[in-house]
Amino acid sequence: MFWKCSTFEFDTRVPVVMGILNITPDSFSDGGSYLKPADALSHAFKMLEEGARIIDVGGESTRPGAAPVAPKEEWARIGQVVETLAREGVCVSVDTRHAEVAAKAVAAGASIVNDVSGFRDPAMRALAAAGDFGCVVMHMPGTPETMASRAQYADVVNEVRDYLAEAAASLEAEGVAPARICVDPGPGFGKTPQQTIELVRNFQEFRHLGYPVMAALSRKSFIGYAYKIDDPIERDEASAAEALMAAELGATVIRTHNVAATAGALRGLRPFAILGLGANVALVAEPGEEDEGKVAQLNHAISQLCLLPDSQIIDIAPFYKSKAAYYEDQQDFVNTVVLLRTGLPPKELLPCLHAIENSLGRVREIENGPRTLDLDIVDYQMYVVDTPQLTLPHPRAVERDFVVKPIQDILPGHVLADGTAVDAVPEEQRLGRAWRLQRPDTPPNSL
Repeated sequence: MFWKCSTFEFDTRVPVVMGILNITPDSFSDGGSYLKPADALSHAFKMLEEGARIIDVGGESTRPGAAPVAPKEEWARIGQVVETLAREGVCVSVDTRHAEVAAKAVAAGASIVNDVSGFRDPAMRALAAAGDFGCVVMHMPGTPETMASRAQYADVVNEVRDYLAEAAASLEAEGVAPARICVDPGPGFGKTPQQTIELVRNFQEFRHLGYPVMAALSRKSFIGYAYKIDDPIERDEASAAEALMAAELGATVIRTHNVAATAGALRGLRPFAILGLGANVALVAEPGEEDEGKVAQLNHAISQLCLLPDSQIIDIAPFYKSKAAYYEDQQDFVNTVVLLRTGLPPKELLPCLHAIENSLGRVREIENGPRTLDLDIVDYQMYVVDTPQLTLPHPRAVERDFVVKPIQDILPGHVLADGTAVDAVPEEQRLGRAWRLQRPDTPPNSL
């Protein structure tokens, strides 16, 4: 997936670090540190040297209870810095909720508008429609002055996800290309520490929306709550650890105060592997319950994947039923896809998958024939290989409906390591037609 921001384009398969530059007297952790343009610019270039690819410049504090700043004053604080950085070829993001400030910043060369109010203002949406800058759509109930009193959710993850989906759709309806949009669940903005922790432990849910996901966790109060660190300045190490966890779950843009610590932590990010799972021979099943038996075998395989060394399952697609492909004289399959973060290189991962297959009596007598369990490496992050033992990405991935549809559920817009879009083959031309498997406890036609 790529995030297009004016003349910049970011491949978000690798986390993009955004350095925070607050030119404010009252930001919660560094207010007053960079009020002079020379100090602000010096800090910006330091963050770039440490690994930031974007500098996010803000002139209004949005901490809980913060008083609003007039657009004229906000621009007076940041204008010279935005202009200078843009002139030097830096990808500048402007952190503002005011269309007047955003317009001036874009005219001065800013490539991203990071709007904590989620582009609710029609003037902001109109500006976005008229430009080509990247748009960061954040969730915040109310305003910085009122958001703390509005931290009320029945299901914070689902409600924030639905809000972001609607906000992004509103931008698209105005003519903003989806590739320009990034979503930010807004940790700490109108959420209690407990609610924020629930959000950040479920970042994969926001990846399902099909846009890059920002993790703006740095020095937030939930880190103080979880790690028992009162002073925001002392939260950088914990913030870096949280950034790594968010990246493993699918966050693609990491906003941080301490670029060096965060970039260092992200060097520990494990590659992702997309695994395809399938079965069409039920080992134990009553007549008429064969699908349940196949599902049980896939669940067994998933439980075994949980035991792989230095590996963690990040996401599991819904189960699909599919017609057999290639060798058609056999029963229908049940399929799914698993997203795995793993320290195992492909040549070590593959025999582990074969061992799991063998544990369920996999027999390889007929090519593409019936099987109790099939585990394939479909894609491995930024890794392309073609040997007699292993070809990656899987050479038939995009022609298989039972592979493409589950991937689209958990990784919309995914591009394989060789640059091929996972949906490159039209659905009507794919083999192994697949449809969402009806759960036994679900009424007909409800999926």
